[in-house]
Amino acid sequence: MARATSDLVEGIIEVESGISLTPFIAAANAIVTEVCTGLATAYEDAQLVLIETWLTAHFYTVRDMRAETEKAGSVGARYQSKVDLGFATSHYGQMAMALDWKGGLSALNEQIKKGKKRAPTVTWLGKEEDED
Repeated sequence: MARATSDLVEGIIEVESGISLTPFIAAANAIVTEVCTGLATAYEDAQLVLIETWLTAHFYTVRDMRAETEKAGSVGARYQSKVDLGFATSHYGQMAMALDWKGGLSALNEQIKKGKKRAPTVTWLGKEEDED
């Protein structure tokens, strides 16, 4: 179940009227659930809500880039985004990584930028049988 809500996201980023935040919340929820929960990286629910809300805003900026500067004479605009991969392409993604002080999003961000996948691992917890 998603932690972020449309109201929380709209509290930090202006959302175009009529645009549903559902797909952006779903994407953020999937990543936060995978990367920021578990025994080693457990956060309180309130912290997970913050991380997921800011990550949702980051994903929304992919659809609706934020203007950095706008001009009226000779019409023009400059946006806060850059062509790149990862969460650092927006202020919202950077904030989500900062709120995840245990580093899960930052580690995933580096994997995305390097094009590396996490390799599965197997650990044997049993003991070997004695040979006859």
